[in-house]
Amino acid sequence: MIRHIKEAPGVTQLKVNLIGAGRVGQTFLRLLSANPNCVIQDVMSTNYQSALNAVEFAGAGHAVKEVSELRPADLWLLSVPDSQISAVANSLAEVLGSDGPQAKAPVAVHFSGFFAAYEMAPLGALGWRLASVHPVLSFSDPETALKRFSGTYCGLEGDDAALALVDPLLVRMGARTFPIRSEHKSLYHAAAVISNNFTVVLQAIAREAWAAAGVPDEIARELNTSLLRATYENVTALGPRDALTGPAARGDAYVVDRQGEDVADWHAAAGVLYREMSALAHRLKAEGKTLADTEPES
Repeated sequence: MIRHIKEAPGVTQLKVNLIGAGRVGQTFLRLLSANPNCVIQDVMSTNYQSALNAVEFAGAGHAVKEVSELRPADLWLLSVPDSQISAVANSLAEVLGSDGPQAKAPVAVHFSGFFAAYEMAPLGALGWRLASVHPVLSFSDPETALKRFSGTYCGLEGDDAALALVDPLLVRMGARTFPIRSEHKSLYHAAAVISNNFTVVLQAIAREAWAAAGVPDEIARELNTSLLRATYENVTALGPRDALTGPAARGDAYVVDRQGEDVADWHAAAGVLYREMSALAHRLKAEGKTLADTEPES
């Protein structure tokens, strides 16, 4: 449920435009529409029907078909695929730059977990303030995302002036914000991939290995669930180093070597992964980190 908040006296209303009316765009449009200090203005998307749907979902705004139809705004949300952020920013700069400087520099925001705010550099060249927001939430559909948004972590980076505007808006929506170093945005996103996506891949490899070892599928599923739950609980309570168990953590080189050979014979890529992960596991248990001393820490 969206909680509508009374407008604070003396607060200037923000005019908001959205480009990209997909699941993320629709969710943020609806969240901002609940803020009386925001006026949802224009919505544009590659598919005009998507823009119309977003306006209907938010209960605010006006769908447009062309960049030239977009009115000046204080806050611009670029909710487009990562590969399109730069091109969209460039198109905006070409059309809106001809209007001359605005009295107050607009703020542009994109939602990529990979690119930093300066992916919108053409707008920065016009004096716009730039920021990126990465909500750590699965946007399977806008209605579900709305229900789950409160308490969602959102990684922020960009210009101080842009963040001064965006951060309080997110907090008011119920987000829990945290900073990201712009120069390491890609590494930040890789961490999320490792923590989430690669965990899923490892479970698939484990299930395939159990199947090859003759473990019935229903038992493999139960083993998978039990081990994942215990791992989650131990890592949460103890941290990675103290939660780690197994042959590599114990320093059982014989088992690691023989098991690595067996895995490689069964699944070559998984064999490489097993050996590398075993080396990292041994270092983590011994030193408390996976990064070798010869590798520079940022």
